[in-house]
Amino acid sequence: MKIVFNKAKLLPFTLTAFIISLDQLVKYIIVKNWPIEPPYNWTFIHDLFGNGLVQFIHVRNRAIAFSLGHNLPDVIKPVVFIVLPVIVLGLLLWYYAKSPHFLTLQRWAVAGIIGGGLGNIIDRIFRPDGVVDYVSVKFFGIFGWDRWPTFNIADASVVVCCLILLATIIFTSGKEA
Repeated sequence: MKIVFNKAKLLPFTLTAFIISLDQLVKYIIVKNWPIEPPYNWTFIHDLFGNGLVQFIHVRNRAIAFSLGHNLPDVIKPVVFIVLPVIVLGLLLWYYAKSPHFLTLQRWAVAGIIGGGLGNIIDRIFRPDGVVDYVSVKFFGIFGWDRWPTFNIADASVVVCCLILLATIIFTSGKEA
């Protein structure tokens, strides 16, 4: 397989750049304006009882999603949280570049995954206190959680784009994909 980049393959990377830029801009604003201690939150959406459904709060995550791996030894963390994700994103980009089989929506989804992944890798490299998370959503006691784990634009991009990619793989015929 030969690597071919044409307009159709390159255009989705505008989404990658947009996600990284927006993610880093919002994180910069949060870090500069909202202290971690004491936790400051701003309720964006209220429920009928005046409780915060969606809140912005400044927290740091020194692990990965749902704080997985926070107990790992400090020597292992850079490998698991930086090197491994860079390898995964590199393999995804390599497959994207080599494969002629991506649908247009799948190209945009891959670009969104790469943008979100890079947004958090940037934090892991340049923010020693951890990845900046700031969106807190009420979860109504499901799975025993009052609130969903706090996340950011990069996290949301990875999750939404993975779901889109998965849905397009599942719901398109072998002929189309």
